[in-house]
Amino acid sequence: QVQLVESGGGLVQAGGSLRLSCAASGVTFSSCAMGWFRQAPGKEREFVAVISPSGSNTDYADSVKGRFTVSRDNAKNTVYLQMNSLQPEDTAVYYCAGRQGIATWYAPRRDYNYWGPGTQVTVSS
Repeated sequence: QVQLVESGGGLVQAGGSLRLSCAASGVTFSSCAMGWFRQAPGKEREFVAVISPSGSNTDYADSVKGRFTVSRDNAKNTVYLQMNSLQPEDTAVYYCAGRQGIATWYAPRRDYNYWGPGTQVTVSS
């Protein structure tokens, strides 16, 4: 049974930083692209960032490029999202997701197999 569990969310002031973690179990983590998505109240879930299975490639939404950094530790089955210069518009539930069985260099934005329950990030102005 695949499980993804996010942690590290919370309340932060504008301009602050948070680091999200997502621990995976029940899956060959090193064969999964790992993505981060978010959903704000009243809005659709949107892509935030992705890292390829090997960690060699990353991709970011334009809205977070230069502020957020995705990384992974395959030895710990964990993916991270470092979020700097947070703004109120970054307030959302953040989800990690895994997509298995793809090329080690591939960092896709869609068609994920597994999802975590999400962690709330709230940025106050």
